Amino acid sequence: MGYLEEARQNHVKKKVEEALRSKMKAKALKECDQLCAKYAQCASGRTISVIWRCRKEASDLNECLHQYTNDTVLEEMKKRYVLEQETKENFKS
Repeated sequence: MGYLEEARQNHVKKKVEEALRSKMKAKALKECDQLCAKYAQCASGRTISVIWRCRKEASDLNECLHQYTNDTVLEEMKKRYVLEQETKENFKS
């Protein structure tokens, strides 16, 4: 399957894509909750020093978040959405 064909199959409206991104981010924050709390605890009471004092916590958090918020994950969510919509349309017919 060519790139253009795949892009057409996974095409969703902008509003739907924004909703999927929001859902993706919410899941990432939920999955990385412990690391988020560690970073928040480290950053508490600091201003500029948070940059070097919490570098490891920030790196760990970003690494975790990236597992759940990348283009591959978004494309997979789009595929599932399109399949669900097609299934609903076929069911109505």
